Amino acid sequence: MGAGVDWALVPELPAHVTVTRAPGIFGPWMAEYILAWALRVTQRMATYLEAQRERRWVGHVLPERIEGKTLAIVGLGDVGRTIARAARAAGMRVIGVSRSGRHVAGVTRVYPARDLHRALREADFVVLTVPLTPETRGMIGERELRAMRSSAWLMNVARGPVVDDRALVRALERHDIAGAVLDVFDEEPLPAEHPLWRAPNAIITPHISGPSTPAEIAPVFNDNLARFVAGRRLRHVVDRDRGY
Repeated sequence: MGAGVDWALVPELPAHVTVTRAPGIFGPWMAEYILAWALRVTQRMATYLEAQRERRWVGHVLPERIEGKTLAIVGLGDVGRTIARAARAAGMRVIGVSRSGRHVAGVTRVYPARDLHRALREADFVVLTVPLTPETRGMIGERELRAMRSSAWLMNVARGPVVDDRALVRALERHDIAGAVLDVFDEEPLPAEHPLWRAPNAIITPHISGPSTPAEIAPVFNDNLARFVAGRRLRHVVDRDRGY
């Protein structure tokens, strides 16, 4: 069990070896993770908890509704579509970015990858759910972070290298964006000396947005194992050229 398939798609892997994945497992976990942290922002939970510790009554600070906020999902595969459904149910406006830009049910508008900046400019929350490929490595850098609203939050549940973390630290220090919720990193565990630990409004979780649970993954694996033994067509086959 592990995150992504990029670690398996190495030159040493013989061409005849088929790689499969386990879709449908992580989406519900990640949808709850995304909504929970988005609600933390709109409900001003950090403000109220700090005031409680200081025994201050901050009645002048009011929460916001998550309803009507725009969530941009970069990567509309299995996980992205599951997050989209949950966000729509919460009343959010959902837009997306995919390689093709093809319409996805429940998503108001889907931009092709070349129009990523247009989606970033619209969003209150930007969620990254893309696989790690040569095209997505470093896709969120200085220019992309500057394209986001100063009130917007970046949320990464994809793979750490999708974001240029040095550019992200600078953006947080300059307050180019409101904050970032980060569950994945270039190096894990994140080193204690890494500047992200000290970056303003950086929320760091230890790669727990999509837990790998044997009870959920085993049935998917066992189904493909039975197909393999019987010589039947496998399900959830990874396209090695695309990287997912």
